[in-house]
Amino acid sequence: MKLDLEGLRCEYLEDPIAVPAAAPRFGWKLAADAHNVLQASYRLQVSEDASFVRPFWDSGEQGSAESVCVAYGGPPLRARAPYFWRVKAKASSGGIDAESGWSAIARFETAMAKDEWEARFVSAEGEGSWVDSKGTRLRGEFKAGRGIAAARVYASALGLYELRLNGNPVGDEVLAPGWTSYGKRLLFQAYDVTSLVREGDNALCASVGAGWFKGDLAGWLGRRNVYGPRTALIAQLVIRYADGREERFCTDARWRCSDGPILYSEIYHGETYDARLEAPGWDLPGYDDSAWRPVEVLGLGREILEPADGLPVRRHEVFKPVSLVVTPKGERVLDFGQNMAGRVRFRVSGKTGDRVVIRHAEALDAQGNFYTANLRGAKARILYVLSGKGEERYEPTFTYMGFRYACVDEWPGEIDPAAFEAVAIYSDMEETGSFECSSPLLNRLHANIAWGLKGNFVDIPSDCPQRDERLGWTGDAQVFIGTAAFLMGTDRFYRKWLRDLAAEQLDSGGVPFVVPDVLAGLKSPDGKSYIPSHSSSGWGDAATICPWTVYARYADRAVLEEQYPSMRAWVEYMRGQARDGLVWETGFHFGDWVALDAKEGSYFGATPNDFVATAFYAKSAAVLAKAAAALGKGEDAGVYGALRDRIVEAFRREFFAPSGRIAVRTMTACVLALDFDLAPPQHRDRVRDTLIALIAENGGHLVTGFLGTPYLCRALTDAGAPEAAYSLLMREDYPSWLYQVKKGATTVWEHWDGLKPDGSMWSPDMNSFNHYAYGSIGEWLHSTVAGLSADEASPGYGRITFAPKPGGGLTRAKASLATVRGPASIEWRIEGGELVVDLKVPHNATASFVPPLPDAATLALGSGDHRFAYPWPSPD
Repeated sequence: MKLDLEGLRCEYLEDPIAVPAAAPRFGWKLAADAHNVLQASYRLQVSEDASFVRPFWDSGEQGSAESVCVAYGGPPLRARAPYFWRVKAKASSGGIDAESGWSAIARFETAMAKDEWEARFVSAEGEGSWVDSKGTRLRGEFKAGRGIAAARVYASALGLYELRLNGNPVGDEVLAPGWTSYGKRLLFQAYDVTSLVREGDNALCASVGAGWFKGDLAGWLGRRNVYGPRTALIAQLVIRYADGREERFCTDARWRCSDGPILYSEIYHGETYDARLEAPGWDLPGYDDSAWRPVEVLGLGREILEPADGLPVRRHEVFKPVSLVVTPKGERVLDFGQNMAGRVRFRVSGKTGDRVVIRHAEALDAQGNFYTANLRGAKARILYVLSGKGEERYEPTFTYMGFRYACVDEWPGEIDPAAFEAVAIYSDMEETGSFECSSPLLNRLHANIAWGLKGNFVDIPSDCPQRDERLGWTGDAQVFIGTAAFLMGTDRFYRKWLRDLAAEQLDSGGVPFVVPDVLAGLKSPDGKSYIPSHSSSGWGDAATICPWTVYARYADRAVLEEQYPSMRAWVEYMRGQARDGLVWETGFHFGDWVALDAKEGSYFGATPNDFVATAFYAKSAAVLAKAAAALGKGEDAGVYGALRDRIVEAFRREFFAPSGRIAVRTMTACVLALDFDLAPPQHRDRVRDTLIALIAENGGHLVTGFLGTPYLCRALTDAGAPEAAYSLLMREDYPSWLYQVKKGATTVWEHWDGLKPDGSMWSPDMNSFNHYAYGSIGEWLHSTVAGLSADEASPGYGRITFAPKPGGGLTRAKASLATVRGPASIEWRIEGGELVVDLKVPHNATASFVPPLPDAATLALGSGDHRFAYPWPSPD
């Protein structure tokens, strides 16, 4: 057997810089030409140079199968220092042992320490700037000597920023530094600028915009300046010379600033840019900035600065218009063919003062006109004023929109669709999962789910990307995380957001509705009471469900350890709210949000709050008990396991008659009772039958909302009725998943009837066409239709479950996943009277295969490719 190691990662990244110095984690994948390969041991070295003559740390041979999130265990690492690392391993395959050579050498660089900050926050805005949404420019010049070995810039902002060095852009991320709980955590980015710094004169410059820091937020509530009234920049450039010397250049009182061509920029509302105000050469050394004003140094501490721990937001797919249409109202509208979060960029020529005005929208109305009512207060408008100097190119800087359509209200001359592009922006996640089957409609649904993720993972897991909201709603995040963690590498993305969740958590353990929390402290219109802003069941449970899912999918024990106090605090909060510590019937709850069994004019589904709240209380207690056991906290595991059992006993007394009749006769009540294992075991069949009866009473359709829908098909399947789940999945009429597809959706909608059968719209008060909650069906497509899922008992896909359940008239399905151990996949197809199943298990993992046959034995599999075939009738 030949054994190699590949895919080396540090903190899930390839050769990262600005890694926290405490204890970075390493990971690798096994490559071998054999089956049933399991790692037996590894040896990892970290060195201060690439020779490894004298390693800084040598783990020695560790008799362990760990190859994911292996923690550094050597002497303290220096801040801002480059390190090299490599690994070798021994593995076995059916009694045959092999040893790899050393892997290729990988790198990482530690972050700057808090006590190394010399730079100050500097602002180009004055005391009265709280009303402004304009962009500003800041610049400083410095000299560099000979023999530059390396140069790094560490930067952040109160607001959003983009850096330029000697006329060149620094980095390729957008909307930096991202959105965190700014009052508690402000992330700084690190950039390798070695190739941009030159001997002699240099200029480091920045553009800064309002962003989430001081711009409009929660527009329907009129919030602004949530974190402060003035933008500011902080930047520290460190040059290391070949002889070991270092020089630093920092933002300080010597910097100069001015207003720029960005006259207005807001996340919700778009951007106004006057190209006549551009100052050529402003970002180059030697520029005459004598007319600029001095910056103001703000007396802010730097203790909230932390190295970026998420994923940068970057530009991704680029779309050309598929058509230019003139609506019945005479509007000139470009259709880019895909609903997305992003920006329109264009090239244009014209006279000085000519204008380009573009508005953005997700949909056209029933008459084919441009539809913006569902944006509510968000203007989503771009205004560009031409300089008149040849062909000009423009892309907005400090904003983004949720859109498929762009209405060109003003344009000099004839509109050429080829002059426009739409560029999608979202956090830079690796695409890890795929799904495909014999149904084109299901394939489109899956693509819509993936685009719902992309459109709403712009640094935080938001609810929607288009209207005056775009907030990190915790309920949406927790119901979708299982699907998201399959589609994309979301480990760092969720870790960053969960840190903010913990930072925002109340002393009582309550969890905000949104993270970062911009709803706290708001009073009712009469000023006599506070508007609820925290601790709804199903929403607050993101505190337990999300960390556990990250651990289960990525084997990231550190996330579980770090979030454990937050998880425990949430469960204890619920215990304190519940009657006798068991039945939760107090407080505000969203419940089964926007379910179709809600009363006319209401968003709240028919399932009572005490039922939903107690169900999720039991769920979170169970998750906490599992987390405690995984972390070796045996006493806590026993305490919270017993608490979960007592909650379930109380739940059954409260909501089940002795005969087994469920007291709350709604679909979501049945779903939660089944999926959370709350129904008395002897009465599960009766609950399932009640659920099937309710579906029949609704014409074979679902009526579930945000908290029932994610578990609906799984509950039916696990209760022995997969055919009922397939019947719901494959429906094409309203309400159903495929109804949206048939209506031309390219993302998942907030409402089952966002676009009604007659072409009219749901209420514009709350009608997003890019809302991923109902896209949580993706997890069932992966785990049941295709048949690939994680076994939580062996996190990070150490053991994979293959359990396909063909149905719904499908003749084939397949799913693949780039796990942290390597590629896994399943493909089944019905052909020639047989069901053929092909499986791939990554090395250093095992799998269980559950054939879709009555009373079939579960098969244990090792790594490699496997094929099985069984007699099978045609779906016809």
